[in-house]
Order: sequence, then C-alpha cells, then structure tokens
Amino acid sequence: MDLGEGLVPVAVDQGLCVGGGICEMLEPAVFELDDDTVISSVIGDGLLPRSRAEAVVNRCPAQAISIAEQEQ
Repeated sequence: MDLGEGLVPVAVDQGLCVGGGICEMLEPAVFELDDDTVISSVIGDGLLPRSRAEAVVNRCPAQAISIAEQEQ
C-alpha cells in the first residue's frame, strides 16, 4: 500500500449489501463475503489508500460501502 497517499477506513452497510462480491474481488485483504449470508464485511484493519477506497465505493452496485471519515 502507498502510505504516502493516506489511508482511510472503509465500512460496509450490511443492510444495503446485496452480495455482489465486487469489493472482495477488488480488495480481498479488506473485504470478505460471508459464505452463509452472502453479505460482505470488513476484515483486518479496514484501511485502504484513499484512491483505492474511492474505487471500491464507486463500484459497489448497492452503494453499501463508504469511507468512514474520522472526526478530528
């Protein structure tokens, strides 16, 4: 990961997730589709460089993924 770009946390709204699996395909170290529920969740630290996080957010067909901006 390019640490110079700045890492951001991502989140999945499991109520919106339709289990398309695009997130897991794009970022398998951060997203995992549950075999039973077919709902995605964040695994590990859930951090991605901002540009990669934005790409996953934009590709989610259910708009279930977001960048979890931290208040400063």
